[in-house]
Amino acid sequence: MRATVDFLLHDWLRVTELTARPRFAEHSAETFAQVLDTCERIAREKYAPFNRLVDTEEPRFDGEKVILPQATHDAWKAYAESGMLAAAQDVELGGMQLPYTVESAANAFFARASVSIGAGMLTTGNANLLMSHGTERQKAVFAANEFSGRWSGTMCLSEPQAGSSLSDVATRATPDGDDFEADPLGPRYRLRGHKMWISAGEHELTENIVHLVLAKIPGPDGKLVPGTKGISLFIVPKKLVDAGGCLTGERNDVALAGLNHKCGWRGTTNTLLNFGEGKFRPAGQAGAIGYLVGRPGDGLRCMFHMMNEARIGVGMAATMLGMAGYEASLEYARQRPQGRAIGPAGKDPSQPQIPIIEHADVKRMLLAQKTYAEGALALELYCARLVDEQHTGDEAAARDAALLLEVLTPIAKSWPSEWCLEGNSLAIQVLGGYGYTRDFPVEQYWRDNRLNMIHEGTHGG
Repeated sequence: MRATVDFLLHDWLRVTELTARPRFAEHSAETFAQVLDTCERIAREKYAPFNRLVDTEEPRFDGEKVILPQATHDAWKAYAESGMLAAAQDVELGGMQLPYTVESAANAFFARASVSIGAGMLTTGNANLLMSHGTERQKAVFAANEFSGRWSGTMCLSEPQAGSSLSDVATRATPDGDDFEADPLGPRYRLRGHKMWISAGEHELTENIVHLVLAKIPGPDGKLVPGTKGISLFIVPKKLVDAGGCLTGERNDVALAGLNHKCGWRGTTNTLLNFGEGKFRPAGQAGAIGYLVGRPGDGLRCMFHMMNEARIGVGMAATMLGMAGYEASLEYARQRPQGRAIGPAGKDPSQPQIPIIEHADVKRMLLAQKTYAEGALALELYCARLVDEQHTGDEAAARDAALLLEVLTPIAKSWPSEWCLEGNSLAIQVLGGYGYTRDFPVEQYWRDNRLNMIHEGTHGG
């Protein structure tokens, strides 16, 4: 895989040429290689050995907190300490000013090793949204703590009764007192409602969890505005903080209502959250405290900043699961003896068996997998390169990149999620009956990949 990544980055996308631009001037081919080396090592040591463990030891709730395997804690710590959460941020903010193309390639190693453990996609996307749409105080308190790895982030869109139909969002946000606009962290509201399918919605990996929640502000008549135009976006932390970003010691009124038990991605908690049910607040003070991001009614536009970033991340996850399945079935095919060569000698049962990789149909299945995975990786890195062009290219190039990225972003999510899943199915087929057992990892790769046609925008939509 590393040879493929290096070829795409340097021989095709010519990523080193980006170092001629002021933002990336401190980088070189050597610094890019060091980032890739570090991420490849962490993924190999902290992620890959525990991919099966986190699949079999699902998150569980003990009545007070969600329990995750120690391996998940160790993996998160190593990832946060690598600096990858803030890789693309300014040096002054603790970042590396790394091109997004290199950041995406580096994160691919974690997806290859264990998408189930997960890395920083949601946390980084959450913080990046706040850097684009939040106030200076929101950036300093919430985004900065996410980039450091002290806090993590989620996005809370779907609701049990609405699914992906965001126009039917029923969570409501009401101003918290007459001076609600005076809070240094932003206009303060009380949220009440229920959110479903929240990945990493409850855990003890970080000191705090920053939920970005879509909700509607009632009109003067107390009714919610119908449709998506009435949706606003709010920061709702799991634990309350002061204006300086210090934890106050109080829980916000956000309660875990249940864990979803999934086909795949079992190492990542997936939750139903109740906002404002009064579990953590004194009588008469129910309602989860949230801070408005942007303008009222502008929530969906803001949230799409994170959603589009997540779509490229989902595409990369699908791609790397396809790559993992290809590599596993390739190794198996090279070692598994079965049948004999075509021709007169092959009819002699006394002749030694040959590795199944020499059979034409197995070659076909392996080549199909290779095509899907490597083609998808090229697509994902090309989209990442367009992001760099949009942010640092000249005016004409940036405009063209933005238009092309608008077209390709849904494809970067949907194409790998369909065809790399097919690749995982072929990997199982190469192994035959063994592929259908848990003695080999290919069945888990298929289960993990099946989610990618569903989340961050359904596949057929």
